[in-house]
Order: sequence, then structure tokens, then C-alpha cells
Amino acid sequence: MGVVAKRSSMTFFSDGDDHYSHRVRIVLAEKGVAVDIVDCKVDDMPEDLVGLNPYNSLPTLLDRELVLYESGVMMEYLDERFPHPPLLPVYPVARAESRLFMYRIQRDWCKYADTILQGVADHDEIERCRKELRDSLVSISPIFSEKPFFMSDEFTIVDCCIAPLLWRLPVMEIELSQTQCAPLFSYMKRLFSRESFQASLSDAEREMRD
Repeated sequence: MGVVAKRSSMTFFSDGDDHYSHRVRIVLAEKGVAVDIVDCKVDDMPEDLVGLNPYNSLPTLLDRELVLYESGVMMEYLDERFPHPPLLPVYPVARAESRLFMYRIQRDWCKYADTILQGVADHDEIERCRKELRDSLVSISPIFSEKPFFMSDEFTIVDCCIAPLLWRLPVMEIELSQTQCAPLFSYMKRLFSRESFQASLSDAEREMRD
């Protein structure tokens, strides 16, 4: 059964290479939101976006008069605006835990991924970031043997943050041992096979794992 599109007047300005844009596209696909996705780059922004986002950054989400320009805010807004399927827990303690997981992913993984993917740091710094990210993924792999998704029986907003990073491992030149990280590879297989994840991929992202 395909995802049923829900009526929306949204426009999502997205960089097809960017993992922050990707995480929001996963949420949009998971919710089945009808949205006009405009693929663009920061140095070539559409005229109708200039002036709306004070930071001239991507991704940017327009929903009627509302302009959002931070991926975490967008994801939570979409989860509240389109409640089904829920991607954040109902109860305050569990919601706070999910937000902490997202914060830790940003601090512990995204900072390394951003340095590697932007490619502006020197070679030694990029190699250091590769090692730190690789070691962190190896160390966390066993937790994926406990539940099908990240610390959860259900797919959540936290998985939406992790999936784009894992999809980009080949681009970041990070190789993991399938034997050593078997639970993580099983988790990746579950993520990447989801209908919403496949629907979220840009042309550039599809080429990352061709």
C-alpha cells in the first residue's frame, strides 16, 4: 500500500547532497505530506526564497506564511502538524529523551560528518574526524541488537537524523566491518528498505550508493 499524500501548501527548499535537508525529507515522506521540493544550493538560491530566510541557509521550509530554517524545528513542526504516524513519543519524559538523543547525534556525529563532507579542513583533521566517527559507530553498534530502531520498537524522529549519516558512509570513506558491526548493518538495512526512506532520496543521494 503506497503512502497517501495529505493536502499541503508547503514548499521545501532542499540541498540534494545535504544530510540536514535529507532528514527533513524523510519526515515529509514518512508523513506522506504533499510538498513541492525545490532542489537548490546555498550559492544559487531561488529568488522567492531570498529575504525570507535571514541566514540564506538550506534547508528552508515554507508553509503558507510560516518560514522555518532549522532542520530540528522543521521536523518537530511536521510531527505536530501531521500527527500520524507519530515520530516523537507522547509522554514528556520520553519526548525529552528523544530530544537528548538528537542533541547527542548533533554533538557526537554530525560535527564530524560536517567536517568530512565539507572538505575544507586539512587532511589530518578530516582523518581524525573519520576515525572518531568510525570508532563511535563501532562502539554503539551493539545497542541495535536490542530493538529494531534506535532505542525504540518504532521508527522515530531520531532514526530520521541517523539514517542520512549512515547513508553517506561511502561518501565519507568510512568502512565498517560487517562482522564487527553486524547489528548496525541490520539496522541500516531496515532503515534503507523503508518506503519513506526510498521516497526521500534525491538523485544525488541515490548516486551515493550506486
